[in-house]
Amino acid sequence: MNAISANDIPRLPRGVRVRYDGVRNSHVLLAPERAFDLDDNAAAILDLVDGHRTVAAIVDELAVKYQVDRAVIEGDVIDMLSELVAKRIVDR
Repeated sequence: MNAISANDIPRLPRGVRVRYDGVRNSHVLLAPERAFDLDDNAAAILDLVDGHRTVAAIVDELAVKYQVDRAVIEGDVIDMLSELVAKRIVDR
């Protein structure tokens, strides 16, 4: 199962990184032989994926930063990270 939980600690594996592409004027997620355009929300989430924070801590930080109820964003964060785990772009 690829679902990530609030207690998991996500990290970007070796060879995967987030970069700002000045030509596209957006963030991209670069993985071996793959690239994904990121919207601002995905970039904000991945900016906090450091191999030290739990998913719950990431949600807490985003809730404070954007002044929203954590319950509103928790499902979206877990869904996005679970999808990236399934694609083997994020480890837990």
